[in-house]
Amino acid sequence: MKYIIPFLFLLLSPVQDTFSEKLSDAAISLTKDYVHYDGSYRKIPYPNGDVPKNIGVCTDVVIRAYRKLGIDLQKEVHEDMKANFLKYPKNWGMKSTDTNIDHRRVPNLQTFFTRKGTSIPVTKNAIDYKPGDIVTWMLNDRLPHIGIVINRKSRDGKRYMIVHNIGSGQVLEDCLFSYTLSGHYRYKK
Repeated sequence: MKYIIPFLFLLLSPVQDTFSEKLSDAAISLTKDYVHYDGSYRKIPYPNGDVPKNIGVCTDVVIRAYRKLGIDLQKEVHEDMKANFLKYPKNWGMKSTDTNIDHRRVPNLQTFFTRKGTSIPVTKNAIDYKPGDIVTWMLNDRLPHIGIVINRKSRDGKRYMIVHNIGSGQVLEDCLFSYTLSGHYRYKK
């Protein structure tokens, strides 16, 4: 009998998604680094290239968090764009891929996560957003933005918080519904 109780507990316990927890922790760890908001175009190495550690934009939060888990979104996005260029946005007049910038553009990440991950319906229900999820917004109905849902709850306990960079560096904030949501994704390789 003493072995049955722990076994039943394991069966009834929610299964923890280790990848999502690790991605959440990776995003939180980024908030310790001072980062000046700078979205200027820069030549970077490929693969595994990054802009200098002390600069970045919202996409760099996502890129750096995934990189901490051994996933190079620069390479992943580039390879998918190269094979499926016509399926990606043409907002910038690009005629071919560019390993320096393609992965640093929110619409390209949205396309990639839709194609290679899971696109989840956008809702106004906080329980639909889990740690490790990627969310995108439209700021002022014209500027795309992206962040990672993390495993810490808002002060009122009603929703998970976000790590993002909207101009003040890589920060943890209660902002899930502060802007117009435009996308909700889960991606693990």
